[in-house]
Amino acid sequence: MYKVSKEQAEDLRERMRNVKDAKGYRRLEAVVLRGEGKSNAEIAAITKFNEDTVGKLAKEYCQYGVEYLVEDGRKGGNHRNASEAEERAFLAQFEKAGESGQIISVEDIAAAYDKQFEKEHKSRSTVYYLLHKHKWRKVMPRSKHPNKASDEVCETSKKLTFA
Repeated sequence: MYKVSKEQAEDLRERMRNVKDAKGYRRLEAVVLRGEGKSNAEIAAITKFNEDTVGKLAKEYCQYGVEYLVEDGRKGGNHRNASEAEERAFLAQFEKAGESGQIISVEDIAAAYDKQFEKEHKSRSTVYYLLHKHKWRKVMPRSKHPNKASDEVCETSKKLTFA
């Protein structure tokens, strides 16, 4: 169990006055209430955090300090590798190849993506998301035309033409 003393809680109250970020303020508030002797359930009711999160915040404060709680960029968020324009430029090379009749597979796109953006993805979900986002779809050549006449009709037609 991680303990926050009353002195630490008072210092954190002072610190809360200078915090401009709402998320950081709420995290500090949870730790301050813990230092003032409230239980995790009481703190959860006040701050709208989960009880487990309250304990986790106290642990993070004790291990890493106040700056860790105040910093907003500590987790979550958008982890894109490229901007929209860079993604469009990246896909343009495959679009040209597809228009020229080459068959493009997701594995080819993924290998080029990993090489260009210096990432290695074990899953292809990043590439599938990229393709979906830019409205790419699966297009495959058909083995035969769906409205093709039956073989009997074709043979009859040949007999009439060459007779």
